[in-house]
Amino acid sequence: MGYSDPTASRDLLGNRSLCFIFICAFGLVTLLQQILYGKNYVKRYLERPDGSLEFNSTSCKELRQEITDVKVLTMVKTSELFERWRNLQVCKWEQNKEQAENFRTSLSRCCNAPSFLFSTKRNTPSGSKLRYEVDTSGILHISPEIFKMFPDDMPYSKSQFKKCAVIGNGGIIKTSKCGREIDAADFVFRCNIPPISDMYSEDVGSKTDLVTVNPSIITERFQKLEKWRKPFYDVLRHYENSSVVLPAFYNTRNTDVSFRVKYMLDDFESARGVFFFHPQYLLNVQRFWAVQGVRAKRLSSGLMLVTAAMELCEQVHLYGFWAFPMNPSGIFITHHYYDNVKPRPGFHAMPYEIFNFMHMHARGIVHVHTGPCR
Repeated sequence: MGYSDPTASRDLLGNRSLCFIFICAFGLVTLLQQILYGKNYVKRYLERPDGSLEFNSTSCKELRQEITDVKVLTMVKTSELFERWRNLQVCKWEQNKEQAENFRTSLSRCCNAPSFLFSTKRNTPSGSKLRYEVDTSGILHISPEIFKMFPDDMPYSKSQFKKCAVIGNGGIIKTSKCGREIDAADFVFRCNIPPISDMYSEDVGSKTDLVTVNPSIITERFQKLEKWRKPFYDVLRHYENSSVVLPAFYNTRNTDVSFRVKYMLDDFESARGVFFFHPQYLLNVQRFWAVQGVRAKRLSSGLMLVTAAMELCEQVHLYGFWAFPMNPSGIFITHHYYDNVKPRPGFHAMPYEIFNFMHMHARGIVHVHTGPCR
């Protein structure tokens, strides 16, 4: 029979007891945390935005459902919506072709961008009368001079481009380093001639195929082009050969200012395309989004472009779209990536626009980028 040290036996027993107590304590703490935090405790393990999970995995289906379960924006606190959105970032995004095509079909029925996005010689004949979008009592007679400014037909067709990027001007895109990814898209839309100089291009890219210009910019920054027109021409040169589109028929005040952009570019012998939104198209888009809960005095230029892109592109990626003073992680951000000037209150319904984009992302219709690009 071997000799047994009673002191060693007591030490071993004590160590085992300590281990057992530690394990029990850890298990108890974990159980209490799950009781206290519920699903949110489990979610903490999903907050690493590495896109490591497959779009249609069981976990990602549940996370996407947590977004779509929020039927109206007021159902949850902003912080809760942010948390759900952060959790979803662990999932790779993948287009749901059936959902995307159904959405495209709905837009085709109501709006038909491939035929009516811009006023053309085909959809707005010479001698016809064009009703303004807002000043509905106002009628513009399409004279031969105005008719001459229109393209023969729409320059773009249904699903013409494979991958499109629509760039919003939100501060969410600052430090994203998404420029290279944006420039790799087949077609790039931008809103209201934002700066794309070397100071910003690493985040927002520089490629531009179509850029909107709000006539208020022409009025406020360039004195309606009544005197010095070269400063505005120089701004447009940053966009190389991109087309310019203006809401010339939103109201009567916009018309002359918008036409001056066309005259100015003709004077400088620019080959750049200048287009005018068809007012009926914009009215139809406003009605479409009102049904989706976006009720505003005026839709943002970004939402107008996203709507058009949904019909003109097979796949749509959104960058720089956000409507809150902080990013999804709760860190305060500037309103624009280039300044912190707030828009006129009550004019747009930006939170509701972004809320719809979140739903569309969760359903695989558009890809909304709110984090850094790799």
